[in-house]
Amino acid sequence: MTGMTRKSRHCLLALLLVVAGAHADQTFPAPAELQPDIDFWVSIFSRYTTDQGVLHDNRNLAVVYERVDLPGNMSRRDRQRRVAKRREKLQAILGSLASGKRENLNAEEERVLALWPADVSNETLAAAGKRIRYQQGLKDRFREGLIRAGRWRDFIQKEFTALGVPVELAALPHVESSYDPDARSHVGASGIWQFTRSTGRRFMRVDHVIDERNDPFAATRAAGKLLAYNYSITGNWPMAITAYNHGLAGVRRAMRRYGDDAYVDILRKYDGRTFGFASRNFYVAFLAAKQVDQNVEHYFPGVRIESPTDFTQISLQAYVPVTDLADALGVTPAELSAHNPALQPTIWQGSKHLPKGFEIRLPTSLLDAPLDSLMAKVPADKWQSAQLPDLFHTIARGDTLSQIAQAYNTRVSTLVALNNLGSSHRIRAGQRLRLPAAGPAPTVAAAAPTQPPAMEPPVEAVVVASADVPAIDVPGVVAEQTPAAMTDDLTASLPGTLQTALLSDPSDYDVAEDKTIEVQPLETLGHYADWLEIRTQRLRDINGLAFRTPVEVGRRIKLDLGTVDVKTFEDRRIEYHRARQDEFFRGHVITGVTEHVIAEGESIWILALREYDVPVWLFRQYNPELDLHKVIPGTAVRFPVLAASERT
Repeated sequence: MTGMTRKSRHCLLALLLVVAGAHADQTFPAPAELQPDIDFWVSIFSRYTTDQGVLHDNRNLAVVYERVDLPGNMSRRDRQRRVAKRREKLQAILGSLASGKRENLNAEEERVLALWPADVSNETLAAAGKRIRYQQGLKDRFREGLIRAGRWRDFIQKEFTALGVPVELAALPHVESSYDPDARSHVGASGIWQFTRSTGRRFMRVDHVIDERNDPFAATRAAGKLLAYNYSITGNWPMAITAYNHGLAGVRRAMRRYGDDAYVDILRKYDGRTFGFASRNFYVAFLAAKQVDQNVEHYFPGVRIESPTDFTQISLQAYVPVTDLADALGVTPAELSAHNPALQPTIWQGSKHLPKGFEIRLPTSLLDAPLDSLMAKVPADKWQSAQLPDLFHTIARGDTLSQIAQAYNTRVSTLVALNNLGSSHRIRAGQRLRLPAAGPAPTVAAAAPTQPPAMEPPVEAVVVASADVPAIDVPGVVAEQTPAAMTDDLTASLPGTLQTALLSDPSDYDVAEDKTIEVQPLETLGHYADWLEIRTQRLRDINGLAFRTPVEVGRRIKLDLGTVDVKTFEDRRIEYHRARQDEFFRGHVITGVTEHVIAEGESIWILALREYDVPVWLFRQYNPELDLHKVIPGTAVRFPVLAASERT
């Protein structure tokens, strides 16, 4: 390209981008109406650093009012004040313009007005005054992510190719986590793919001993399976990617309203209750990240991508203390931790052994002999046939008492009594809970009386952030970082995955405008009556159901919402299903999918429960459009393949 001007080089690059993107557009369409949004995120990823940001319209991303500098040494309060001051000034300008002022404008008013179309209405300007948002720049983080991504890029491409998932989706972690394996969000999402606990458990082991969300290799396999699953439900990649953030149920509602491929209408107009800025921008942010990721030299000239590490791996044949294994391998616990990030703090604190079947991974360069020969140095009496019992649980952000009780096969009332918790049952991050195996604490003699199971609320406690909780000083444990999901103007960084109770469940748990619901598996009239705080007979009466007549999955039931509101009912319903699904996936993981063509005389119910050993509710999640009462021979259905997941 010698002799070319800068302008001509940019023109050539633009042409190459168009040609290279022609095929990709079929897989990842970018309608012209979305180009301003893509350009906005390209600028956030490649132009502004984390010490900078822009004030912009949160609906029309083509309208960027100004850059705001927020140096890292500036206090949070001063940062808030600076953003608030500039926002208030812009709101005053927009308010003046919205009153109809178009003459005798000062320079700032002319500049702001010029950002909008010439025929912009007063109503549009008035609404814009309420939509000013600050977005932090991410250039430095994106650059670091590009460098780190080299460690796993070959592996991602191999896994995604095997799963039939487009390799371009390797750009998604740039949006989720900047490829930071230590990324943790304030809502509990973790790792480079930012899996929530409930979604992660479908495809990985996620508990207090092993959390594979934090292992980029295990999480990549899971991400490929999840993305393939999303695509099988939505039928296109824009909505499959949006579902990665927003959840399948919400995306399916949007598709039913606007059309399966009405991407612009969905991203511009859909007003679902949780379809906020992050969900609306997730797909366009991915397109922007893909553009930068595929043209690194243009956006980050001279950047040097890391190379993959050559690892040696071996599976443990029994339980063993981590210190004994580290000594035999000739490495430090910190080195073991760095290359086996799925191991939880319980391992490093000594309250749990390294589990049987866990695959230890170490760089070949660290070893002076084959792994199997080094492991032979572990004294025979250090290998154990059983795991250490659980005595205590350290509260993590996002934990609730009901989830902890499920994890340890105990009851909320037992945890309350053992730990002398108050009536509010409030717990905080970093707090240690005594478990039944540890026996009662000496100070619990006067514990509150145990509640009967029926009286336990579905969500007993919300973790309260505690500033004075000390960090645990053990290898591999990283303090929680600034949230990645967009929560407020100053912590906003990446439009990463949101925490929803049922992110991968496409079932419709919403109440329709006519106050009816679609019956889902595991539900009965008794459940509805409990959630509505009414008598079951009332539901029979308004639906014309005879006594003992069961409700059929897929049918619609009319509700009486005179006692509780819609949101309360929906929240209780979703929590019920979350608890049931969470319990199931503590003992099972999805390893694949198989297709079955229904033959004459076959029953979905018998196939699911006897041949494939899949609960009907999970089968329905893989076939959400199927009417279980109208399945005819020749119908192709999909069954998830399940494997037992050891939880010790």
